[in-house]
Amino acid sequence: MDDARKGPLHGIVVLELAHVMAGPTCGRMLADMGADVIKIERLPGGDDTRRDRVTSESSEDDDSYAFMMMNRNKRGLALDLKTESGKAVLRRLLEKADVLIENYRHDTMAKLGFSYETLHETYPRLVYCAVSGFGRTGPYATRGGFDLVAQGMSGIMSFTGEGDGRPPVKMGAPVTDITAGILAAMGVCAALHNRNVTGKGQMVDTSLFEAGITFSYWHSAISFATGDSPGALGSRHPLNAPYQAYRTADGWINIGGANESNWHRLVAALDAEELGTDPRFFDNGARMANVDALEQELNARLSQRTTAVWMAVLDAAGVPAGPIMSVDEMHRDAQTVSRGMVTECDHLRHGTVKTIGFPVKFDETPAGVWRAAPVFGQHSREVLKEYGYADAEIDGFVAEGAIQPGA
Repeated sequence: MDDARKGPLHGIVVLELAHVMAGPTCGRMLADMGADVIKIERLPGGDDTRRDRVTSESSEDDDSYAFMMMNRNKRGLALDLKTESGKAVLRRLLEKADVLIENYRHDTMAKLGFSYETLHETYPRLVYCAVSGFGRTGPYATRGGFDLVAQGMSGIMSFTGEGDGRPPVKMGAPVTDITAGILAAMGVCAALHNRNVTGKGQMVDTSLFEAGITFSYWHSAISFATGDSPGALGSRHPLNAPYQAYRTADGWINIGGANESNWHRLVAALDAEELGTDPRFFDNGARMANVDALEQELNARLSQRTTAVWMAVLDAAGVPAGPIMSVDEMHRDAQTVSRGMVTECDHLRHGTVKTIGFPVKFDETPAGVWRAAPVFGQHSREVLKEYGYADAEIDGFVAEGAIQPGA
């Protein structure tokens, strides 16, 4: 890694024994910030995400776009931890590692001989990060977890969707997977800081379930205050109005008029000052009590002009608003481009591929995307040589089936 690629975690070595999304999200965050993340994939087959393809993708290789999205900036080592040689390789890597990430079921690492307790005794400076469905303690600790299950149990699906009489709806993105990975990365950074003070590593333990609960801040506040569980409101806000999607002549627009100054800016921009003096909409409490009538009044006005026209008007008036864009429209948006949120990297097999940029900007130690996701076993030989293995030893591991080198 050259000087231009030294993010704030440059020099930190991370071993990622994780698959699919939550654990790899944590590894991706750390890698984007400059850590040397060695992704250790199981033999045979590797990360299941390698085979998660949309119908238009080629099935001739094991590098799906889903895998490439989650694993850029990492080096890939294909290792069979059920062999004694594979375990010996991992132990040698652990001698220099700062962080280990895993998202296996609760007892998998212990069965392999790499439980947190064992590793903490042998490598006391190691930060051990476990991402699971429900956490490593509690009555559900042994359950496997998926985003859909976590969204349902954390309350998200009770307040997502269109309301009474409609079927439950999950959020369209795998929010508990992604958020658990981000929370894990935050926890790792905090544990590394603590290690700088105390010299000791520790367990970082988070879950999809807890990640989902973090999305209930407003709804939990309402429940604590009233004793009632707020239900689904479509795009509406549970505490403020107007704050939702409205129809325009050619689509939809989100408007956040959710305080008095923005409300009065909005009615002025709509040339609808009569709404500002209407007792039904006099203040936020009145607007929430009459939110259906408010929606009808605003839809009647906004549907007369296009989204683009209204965006120009509302922008000029200082009203927080935005069009509802498709994913490809978001990719092309000027703000997305200017913030580097769509970028490219060179893949060994696919050439130049697009990926999503890093969402935090650092002034002195910028994060970035400088390496595409590895093909299966791409860096196996490279990593083992760095850790002192001779070519003959590596060839022996290959023959034994303990590792797989890249094509």
